Amino acid sequence: MNKPKIIAYLKPTCGWSQGVRAVLGKYELPFEDRDIINDPLQRQEMIEKSGQMLSPCVEINGQMLADVSGEEVETYLLANSLVQANDREAGAPTNQPCAHEMPESAPLHFQR
Repeated sequence: MNKPKIIAYLKPTCGWSQGVRAVLGKYELPFEDRDIINDPLQRQEMIEKSGQMLSPCVEINGQMLADVSGEEVETYLLANSLVQANDREAGAPTNQPCAHEMPESAPLHFQR
């Protein structure tokens, strides 16, 4: 099976980006990891190609998947027969926001 050409526009530490990296690693897929935080040209390229500003964006064989989670990338890869399903662990959560977007845990208070 030929490996797809993948360009991933990711943040260095974001949960969503880590999920995309984990899925691509699970299937041992080589990819270009484009840092959209520290390289403004990569961010601009992502915006031009995807038509929007949210990340991660993953281009697979010329098809842009905009604002996706690792789970969505995995679903796309499987649905398009680009990978075979396997039982390997992804190594990171594949559908988790960046730490600053996680809701703070707080006790619930119910009014009577």
